[in-house]
Amino acid sequence: MLKLEYLHNNEELASMLLGNWEFDPESLHLFQYYRISSNAVYPFENAGENQLLRFAPAAEKRKDNVRAELEFIAYLRECGYGVLEAVASNTGEKLVEADTPWGAYYASVFKRVGGVQLGSTELSDHILYKYGEALGQLHQLSSEYTPVEAARWSHKDVLEWMLSVLAEFPWEEAAVAEARLLIEYFSGQPVTTKNYGLTHYDFELDNVFYDEGTDTISAIDFDDAMYHWYAADIEQALDSLRILRSAAEQSEHEPEWLITLRSRLAGACAAKASRFSGPIR
Repeated sequence: MLKLEYLHNNEELASMLLGNWEFDPESLHLFQYYRISSNAVYPFENAGENQLLRFAPAAEKRKDNVRAELEFIAYLRECGYGVLEAVASNTGEKLVEADTPWGAYYASVFKRVGGVQLGSTELSDHILYKYGEALGQLHQLSSEYTPVEAARWSHKDVLEWMLSVLAEFPWEEAAVAEARLLIEYFSGQPVTTKNYGLTHYDFELDNVFYDEGTDTISAIDFDDAMYHWYAADIEQALDSLRILRSAAEQSEHEPEWLITLRSRLAGACAAKASRFSGPIR
């Protein structure tokens, strides 16, 4: 999740970044359906085809992680796995670095996948089987994958990043202790090509699509992908940290929705923190 200061609709910025790609000018009204979380995503059309502009402040991302994500997605497509297809910019790049009046940004464009989000289906036995099968296929392909130019970060990198962020919040002693406990715990776990590799790390219903016509599954949003055990289960702890960092900075004259969101996020953090120091299962 981005810092709250970046969660504002900025169609001027989106238009500036989109200028690096071909697009249908009359489709920019679709910008009203934007969403912002760990990235800003703005829909548009190119030659009548639905596509998505994704961008984020360079200060919020690691360039090697973004490049590695695009490389892994390309690998999965080459293997016939259903994922988003990145679209080359006017200069042939799939990752554009742009200096804007709002700072430096990384931007990419993707074609939409077919089908509907699993969360919008009835989740029949067949669809659930396909869902599980797709995750198994992803892990199998991951176990055979060797990065060429860049590698995603690992669970170790994430835990070290957590400690670096928490250094700015000295009162979060329980969270620091929990991160160090996880570092120690995971250091003693076996790592093999069968149980550890590049995971999606957010393979949830809203990031997986089912196409009834082709009876296929496609996955989107590999932004959280990392090297981890395939059975990775520290999502909630990581989410809590993102919430803490995102909500830390406040500005004057915040809109009511932002004040309400900040309060809800603080409550979520408190609930998660109450489980610190519990047994690791």
